[in-house]
Amino acid sequence: MNATEQNLRIDYIEFPAADLPATQRFYQTVFGWQFEEYGPEYTSFSDGRMTGGFYQADGLRAAQPLVVMYATDLEAVESAVRAAGGAITKAIFSFPGGRRFHFTDPNGNELAVWSE
Repeated sequence: MNATEQNLRIDYIEFPAADLPATQRFYQTVFGWQFEEYGPEYTSFSDGRMTGGFYQADGLRAAQPLVVMYATDLEAVESAVRAAGGAITKAIFSFPGGRRFHFTDPNGNELAVWSE
């Protein structure tokens, strides 16, 4: 993708994390993300399509942007989130266009996963 096509699109996203190793384990286990560490206070991730990072933060805010990921098997991902220590904050529910659930990672970041 060239710079014109990338203009005004989300290019990278960052999350605060109180425990970087637990964060890496969680996202590697549930979603298969790859990580690259940049010192003790920052790690970047790639999910194969999107990149971002987690930075060390002791005081995490409750309200943050909601990142929504897509999954072909919603129930399997919900089970994987639970098994990896994530907490389901909204069980699978229907909305116009599909179904989704919300969860929090080990740092309390809330994300969602949807499917058609």
